[in-house]
Amino acid sequence: MSLSITGKTAIVTGSANGIGLAIARHFVGMGANVMFADMDEDRLEAEVGVDARAEGQVRMFAGDLRQKLTINNLLSATMDAFDRVDILVNASRQVMLADPLDPDADAVEALFEQNLLTGLRLSQMTARRMVKHAEKTGQQGMIGAIVNLSSIAAQRVQPNLMGYSISCAAVDAMTRSMAVALAPKGIRVNAVAFGSVMSASLQGTLAETPDYQQLITDGTPLNRIAHANELAEIVQFLASDAASFITGQVITVDGGRSLLDVVQAPAH
Repeated sequence: MSLSITGKTAIVTGSANGIGLAIARHFVGMGANVMFADMDEDRLEAEVGVDARAEGQVRMFAGDLRQKLTINNLLSATMDAFDRVDILVNASRQVMLADPLDPDADAVEALFEQNLLTGLRLSQMTARRMVKHAEKTGQQGMIGAIVNLSSIAAQRVQPNLMGYSISCAAVDAMTRSMAVALAPKGIRVNAVAFGSVMSASLQGTLAETPDYQQLITDGTPLNRIAHANELAEIVQFLASDAASFITGQVITVDGGRSLLDVVQAPAH
């Protein structure tokens, strides 16, 4: 089986910066057509505006995907541009510190909506488009792949990340449930649970607390923070035909951190 995604069409959410942007750019480099989706229109314009206007492999869509109408508009824009959707990468996520004992400040509802429900609704609606297109064109076998971004925080919890941990655990459960539901339709669903990756949120943390980087590397057996492109390559694998018999899996990419008995730094 091939790792190639050349000619396939992917939607990547959260692609205005950080990990989402790295995944989307990697996909373009691998020959895929990519819809960069994010609510930060200014950042999208700065990163891919020129390429999107050139009407080649790149398009961009700005909007709040917590709204079903916005999801419909994203899917319609993707179909208008590329006639199909083969891959969905739910890379939009939020990390928020919170007080686990304060029901008004535990961040559970906000992160549940942002990190779980947005990806769930987009996955459901994208899957329907994939199935409809396959029926229209007579496509057989595997017709699509969905990859969710999760975190080892789903298992390696810390009190001030309770809301984030709950939302990531829910993403893992959603991945497995959707995999079973969509397997008969020819759509695979997997997730990548990562440790510390040089994301936008982690860069901001390191800028404010330089000593934090040493704390992270000391708690990671491979003794470093992953580059976003390393995560992008795993996502490509799960989206490609090389993973054609893999579904419902949560792949851990953390430099070995989850093997340790004590977690010295939270996942980002």
